[in-house]
Amino acid sequence: MAALSRKAQVAALEEVQRDIRALRMPGFAGPPVHGPPVPSRVFLLGQAPGPHEAKFGRPFAWTAGKTLFAWMARSFGATEEEFRARVYMAAVVRAFPGKTSGGGDRVPSPAEIEASRGFLAREVAILRPRLVLPVGRLAIEQVLGRGPKLDQVVGRMIHQEYHGLKVDVIPLPHPSGASTWFKVEPGRTLLDGALHRLASHPEIRRAFP
Repeated sequence: MAALSRKAQVAALEEVQRDIRALRMPGFAGPPVHGPPVPSRVFLLGQAPGPHEAKFGRPFAWTAGKTLFAWMARSFGATEEEFRARVYMAAVVRAFPGKTSGGGDRVPSPAEIEASRGFLAREVAILRPRLVLPVGRLAIEQVLGRGPKLDQVVGRMIHQEYHGLKVDVIPLPHPSGASTWFKVEPGRTLLDGALHRLASHPEIRRAFP
């Protein structure tokens, strides 16, 4: 797809988001969730909405979001409102997958992931991002492929092809309150390295001058 004007990008993203809202997946709990149609060259990829996001109508609206936006403030001084207004926020799947029998959040199946892949391909084609921020193991796998562990990719910037586009990738751990990875070593130091790389990336400097 040729580069679109900002107005055309917004219109095209709104069309994708209408299709996202129409998606219904058996077993998912709650309606699809998406952020605003922000024309941005920074593309954040989350894993899936949690149990609270649907009632707020936006991604990262609960505890994990507080931690994520605290990282962004620490990295380059952005408030939550500034970040939401200047970064496009997508997800591997667009509705809460529900709980497991043990009470944890259910990991989406390969078929459920595939059902949302077309949305991501369309969003990437519209936006042509230069920086992709996958947040959490599932999102990182969808961008970089299976295999690397968090301590092999967090803290690095990786040049990668994503949906046919060459991008810079800065992986981040999931900011879930249930995770301790980024609170202890080596995760704490690796997260600091990722946030330092994020702050110095040209697309972040461009979006948050």
